[in-house]
Amino acid sequence: MKKYFITGLVILLPVAVTCAVLIFIINLLTAPFIDLAASFLSHFHITNTGFLFFTPQEVLQYGSQILILALIFAFTIFLGMIARWFFFTTLLKISDRILHRIPLVNTVYKTTQDIIRTLFVSDRESFKQVVIVPFPDENTYTLGLVARDAPEVCSRAAQDDLITVLVPTTPNPTTGFLLMCKRSDLTFVDMATEDAIKYVVSCGVIVPEPKVKRRRK
Repeated sequence: MKKYFITGLVILLPVAVTCAVLIFIINLLTAPFIDLAASFLSHFHITNTGFLFFTPQEVLQYGSQILILALIFAFTIFLGMIARWFFFTTLLKISDRILHRIPLVNTVYKTTQDIIRTLFVSDRESFKQVVIVPFPDENTYTLGLVARDAPEVCSRAAQDDLITVLVPTTPNPTTGFLLMCKRSDLTFVDMATEDAIKYVVSCGVIVPEPKVKRRRK
């Protein structure tokens, strides 16, 4: 019985988590416009009756969400098309310069912009190399992802070659610790980033079989 329960849990839990995340995202995107969409559908008497086991109110709500998501999708495509036009590109550059000059706003905007460009646009090798890091002390180890070389001023101050490493937390890898480690203290391993994330998210249950590449000194 216990084995059957665990097997069923392994099957259902990822599905439940995926559904919960999707529902959260859908509600987040549609919440600001749900009243407007519902008024629009009610005005044209499109959803006055129920459907299958859904009540008219539920049909109105879900129909409004589907309409909003379709419009957001179409608007995103339209925005991408406009972004290729010279005028809009120029306008974006002007807006970018303005945002970079506003105190406080420029810090948040530039940091977010740099992160997004690094993760999705840049061809840098950031977060592509997995390493074993002595953390939180020299007798304990964890997996980390190499971001890039540490700032030169930090390496000079430490009088050593430092590397910036992100240590993701379990089971939520979107948070973590940002470390600057000596290159000689890191063990570079032949492991895909996806495998390392799976290992962290699963709390060590899903264990990849990487080969220790070599210790760089």
